[in-house]
Amino acid sequence: MLPASVPPAGPARLGVRTVPVDPAAVLEALADLGVVRGDAIALAVSDEGVGLRCESGGLAVACDLATAAGVLGRLEDRWRPRWVWWSAGGTASLLLPHGVRVAVCWDVAAVHRLLSGGTDDDPARVWATLADLDPADVPRTGQLDLLGTATNDADGDPEQPVLPSGHLRAEWTAGGWRRTPRRLASWADLGWQARQRQLARLQQVPCSGDAVGTALSESAAELLCVELAHDGLPIDRDRAEQLVAQACGERPRDQRHEASQRQLREELVLRHVPAAALPVDLRNPAQVRAALAAVGIDVPDTRSWRLEAWRAQHPLVEALLAWRKADRIATTYGYRWLDEHVGPDDRLRGAWSGSDGAAGRMTAQAGLHNLPSELRPAVAAEPGHVLVRADLGQVEPRVLAAVSGDEALAAATADDDLYLPVARRLGVERSVAKVAVLAAMYGQTSGTAGQALEGLERAYPVAMRYLRAAYEHGRAGQAVRTHGGRLVRMYRISSPADERDHRAAVNARGRFARNAVIQGSAAELFKAWAATVRAACRRADAQIVLCLHDELLVHAPAPAAQEVVDTVHRTLADVAGRWTTSGRGGVRFVADVSVVHRWSEAKG
Repeated sequence: MLPASVPPAGPARLGVRTVPVDPAAVLEALADLGVVRGDAIALAVSDEGVGLRCESGGLAVACDLATAAGVLGRLEDRWRPRWVWWSAGGTASLLLPHGVRVAVCWDVAAVHRLLSGGTDDDPARVWATLADLDPADVPRTGQLDLLGTATNDADGDPEQPVLPSGHLRAEWTAGGWRRTPRRLASWADLGWQARQRQLARLQQVPCSGDAVGTALSESAAELLCVELAHDGLPIDRDRAEQLVAQACGERPRDQRHEASQRQLREELVLRHVPAAALPVDLRNPAQVRAALAAVGIDVPDTRSWRLEAWRAQHPLVEALLAWRKADRIATTYGYRWLDEHVGPDDRLRGAWSGSDGAAGRMTAQAGLHNLPSELRPAVAAEPGHVLVRADLGQVEPRVLAAVSGDEALAAATADDDLYLPVARRLGVERSVAKVAVLAAMYGQTSGTAGQALEGLERAYPVAMRYLRAAYEHGRAGQAVRTHGGRLVRMYRISSPADERDHRAAVNARGRFARNAVIQGSAAELFKAWAATVRAACRRADAQIVLCLHDELLVHAPAPAAQEVVDTVHRTLADVAGRWTTSGRGGVRFVADVSVVHRWSEAKG
């Protein structure tokens, strides 16, 4: 249980006990300090040992990392504590290679991003913010004062991490906290104090949801990110090689062969361009547009979605679109990508982040979030396993109904297809209703969308008023908060010479804010759901292997497939019920769930 109110903690010297390198001794020492199952225990780990901090005191254990992992594994099994650390990437990632998987945590960096917005979450900045100090004054290693002398670590006891100024000692934040077990215990103590201060601030966050609950799910998302990066996405390497070969040819023997293949792919397009329009650089939009004009196709730009409507008009368009897909695979997802990112165990791995710099969506590298549909058949379950794919349906309009408290829109969420009751209420076709709802959230006001928006204003005034308020905050440069309390800061606009350009930029910022409160809230719901699925699936020996926007991919033993399907549905209902409390109940969330062997099969 989290305390109802938390007094701000101040930096203080911690009484640290040093215990032998023996799991039993550590367990006994923690028991002496009054730790019980489920308590919060702050943790710092390095090659020098382990530092622990609980409510009643701190412990320092000198040992190697493998021994430390064994000790912490015993603690996890016995007490199932909520581990408190500065970041999962700096702690959990050290334990996973030794087989230690923890259940729950408090991630100080993740909670800082929730409270303060942005991506700057290093300990020095986090501490300065929580101590109400100017982050711009954070001391850095080697920083000089006006007299040319290094001052940032000159004051006070160097074995204490906090300077008399209140800032963290630069030598510590640069890695000095790792040097001794006692320093590790002091670093864990700082993490503990940071959590206490964050709890106090979360309880004051002005939002319609549960900011403390959001902090817990954001922390769990960071832990899931570490596991996703460690475990990887299962790949059928042979199938992947076949798909790459189909798209861009055989594996190049050398650079000359690779250049020859690239030229052949381009010639398949250029042969449709009139000689008078050559040469054409297919990677230059202006030149491509001129080539299209030469065959009678006049388009304002050469985006692929725009060219789709012209496929039947001239073979150049079909060839160009095919070349773009092949070139993307060859240059970004080709043989080099397979060699660099798919390990000998046939798992695709890349770094993950629990929140991007804007509204807080999960992101990943190594192509995990941008894998072309042509390569999805290569994502395949291992023998004896299946993939359970779950995709939230129409999540953003359902989120709008929940966060705005619009009862009429909430009633529409009872339908599996939300756009049908909206269409009936507006007296329009379903396609028009869908365009109207999406336009309301994304800021489109012209054409069919603009006409349908007038009906939305009358039918769902509460939801539209919510979006309009976010829009006006964004136009004014004021930060907004998501349902769960994430601060989304507005970017600055330079002053262009043309007043019309300035108005356009201001309006664009308003549209950004309007979408951020919906997209960010949807990301919070998704991460709370993913964290709950992660915990529930452990009993079935299943694990999440991919989080893609609103979609989960769970790798599960084949006999446990139905259990995982039931778990996905049940956890969504449970999480949505908790997430939509505070007077905003009655909103139904749905997920399309299927059991497949290859990811591509789910898209059928």
